Amino acid sequence: MKKISSLKEISNETISITMGNFDGVHLGHQSIIKSISSLCKENGTKFVLITFNPHPMRILSPKDNFLINTYSEKYELLKNLGVDYFYEIPFTRDLSTLSPSQFLEDYLLKSKQVKFIYMGHDFTFGANKKGDFSFVQSYCSEINIVKLDEFKKSESDISSSRIRKSINEGDVEHANKLLGREFFLSGTVVKGAGRGRQIGFPTANIEYNDERITPAFGVYITTVEVRGMIYHSITNIGINPTFNETNLKTVETNIFDFSEDIYGEELKVKFHKRVRDEKKFSSVNELVEQISNDVSHAKAYFKS
Repeated sequence: MKKISSLKEISNETISITMGNFDGVHLGHQSIIKSISSLCKENGTKFVLITFNPHPMRILSPKDNFLINTYSEKYELLKNLGVDYFYEIPFTRDLSTLSPSQFLEDYLLKSKQVKFIYMGHDFTFGANKKGDFSFVQSYCSEINIVKLDEFKKSESDISSSRIRKSINEGDVEHANKLLGREFFLSGTVVKGAGRGRQIGFPTANIEYNDERITPAFGVYITTVEVRGMIYHSITNIGINPTFNETNLKTVETNIFDFSEDIYGEELKVKFHKRVRDEKKFSSVNELVEQISNDVSHAKAYFKS
């Protein structure tokens, strides 16, 4: 999959296009992209996937903890789905005010190589979201415009918004079913207060991109990828209410059977199941007992 900054970079090949945000690259996205890839092979065109950076909602309704994946993570998740070219359009407020016709003229129709445009069943673009399938079909009369069917799994709609809702509620198991993989957070290991080590449960504190969504406060059964190896772990997301020194949210992972120094290194934490809410304990001993129970619960989970 090659990154491009304009369709004009493709001069000697006919192309098919699809557009979308593809946040999370969930099962629905995967199914659609693989289907388009197969169709491109049948009709002899190269597959161009167009997306936007930043996500339009980051400009139009900005808030932290929104994205299911960072933009670089999204690129990595898309790499093996049969896409030939990856075109990331910079999204701005000016872009959001373009009429659908102007958007098509500026970004798609300057290339004479476009033979097919594949549109999601509910995808819209342009000012006031007026650029829908019917508009594109009538405006681009010399291009084949194909409307894609909605992807459903077990009669349940799959969407990035549903996945965000599940993650916000701590239901990572449901989110994982919709994603077709484990939801993960990745980031750099930074120094924390060191209390975990003092009480016998050292943790890796993860500094992550705050554009990323994080699961609800609580303790989770997780696996950790570090230095190319996978380890079992538990992860706490919250504000450490037992010590109550700060209201800053932290992501802290206790990696089982691991004692190496990994400060400054990259870590990927995959979430499997929520164990319990974060809570304030009346004593350190009570906290230690609960963490011991959490670890035992996680180890039993992995054995089963």
